[in-house]
Amino acid sequence: MEYGFLEGHSIGVVYAILFGIVFLRAQATYWIGRALGVGLYRSRLGIKLGPKLGRAEAAINRYGPIAVTFSFMTIGIQTAINLTAGVMHMKFGRYLIAMIAGCLIWAGIYTFGGLAVFTAWWTLFIRSPEIAVGGFVAIALIVALVLWLRHRRSHR
Repeated sequence: MEYGFLEGHSIGVVYAILFGIVFLRAQATYWIGRALGVGLYRSRLGIKLGPKLGRAEAAINRYGPIAVTFSFMTIGIQTAINLTAGVMHMKFGRYLIAMIAGCLIWAGIYTFGGLAVFTAWWTLFIRSPEIAVGGFVAIALIVALVLWLRHRRSHR
């Protein structure tokens, strides 16, 4: 999606507009899923699944919020996860908190050029997959090491 209409605006305005866009998109997806979910629960399949569907809904309510939040850092599965949250009737309050956190992250990524970083990495990957993957692994290891050291220090 092109956001050329945002050129020349302050970072705060760009962030707020992008937050609004992703908020409205995620809400629409959730509520479409919610409507589809009503049909699922009333269908022969939903009746046949019965308690299994209830257990799946409980699992979605327990573990789904983290998936919702982190889906905003992906390309391609964000819509599916928001739709699934609606279909499986994730409690709206839990969904809303997770979705707002994800929207804040998504707006930040787009505002501050995260997509440009991904595009640069992808271009490198096309030219030299070994270097691109090696660089990604090296960064992941450095982040893991820093987090481990911080965790170790805080538990002394």
